[in-house]
Amino acid sequence: MTRWGILATGNIAARFAEDLRLVPGAELVAVGSRTRESAELFARRHDVPRAYASWAELAADPDLDAIYVATPHAAHHEAALACLAGGKAVLVEKPCTLDLPTTTELVETARDRGLFLMEAMWMRTNPLILRVLELIRDGAIGEVTHVRADFGVAGPFPPEHRMRARTLGGGALLDLGVYPLSLAHLVLGVPQHVQAWAKLTPEAVDENTGMALGWDSGAVATLSCGMVGATAITASITGTTGRIDLPELFFRPAHVVLHRAGAEPETIPADLTGGGYQYEAIEVQRCLAAGLTESPLVPHAATLEVMGLIDDIKARIGVSYA
Repeated sequence: MTRWGILATGNIAARFAEDLRLVPGAELVAVGSRTRESAELFARRHDVPRAYASWAELAADPDLDAIYVATPHAAHHEAALACLAGGKAVLVEKPCTLDLPTTTELVETARDRGLFLMEAMWMRTNPLILRVLELIRDGAIGEVTHVRADFGVAGPFPPEHRMRARTLGGGALLDLGVYPLSLAHLVLGVPQHVQAWAKLTPEAVDENTGMALGWDSGAVATLSCGMVGATAITASITGTTGRIDLPELFFRPAHVVLHRAGAEPETIPADLTGGGYQYEAIEVQRCLAAGLTESPLVPHAATLEVMGLIDDIKARIGVSYA
């Protein structure tokens, strides 16, 4: 049995708590927040036995094996460090932190302490996404030449909302753009060429961002994210002999469509239950049972490489959280 704690009590914490019920061998035993009222309300709603009024109290609970950090982006670094200081395995919501140096600090801290750390990029643990990667490796679409992906939401959001508030790590890139970027990285690795443009809000965070990536192989990626209009939230991966289309929502699709040259399109359905968050919890538990300190599906190197790419794009579009 893996005994879980959840740090934070917002919407994504609630979704994770519900999906954790679907995970064999998982038990949600504690929740921590900065206020007792918030922790106790969450505990009542999700049948959690213990509620703590501070992150440190949660991290110090001797009965916990793993903690899921579900705070806004700007608090990921501090919260995850607190959990590691408490000797806990940590699943930290994406993006891991606001920048590469603080993400690197988390990785190095976990390695120094011999503790498990994984970014909660749930797309990388989704069974159908893993099937897509398998098809690409098997040559189903030939050599990949193009990745296209978008993630835009309509808004509008008030200035104090986490999507716009600079102090909370607001902006489309960190919250939404991490998905298209992670898909391109998952398929093609680190690009050698990066271009980006964005319109910024009065708070100096990005509200509509376009990104063009290039690889020395000749492959390209055209990606976008924004909070000024609801896009299709789809993706496609094109190769020399075919294409794979990922419909809305591309990071947890209900199906994908494989187009092979000279053949009828093939629809491959997903056999999904719940919201999809359970697969990252399953991966954490699998790794802990195997004595691993990082996941082969969401390795530290991938987290660091994508965070470095985000830092590059932030610099190009003029966004800083310093």
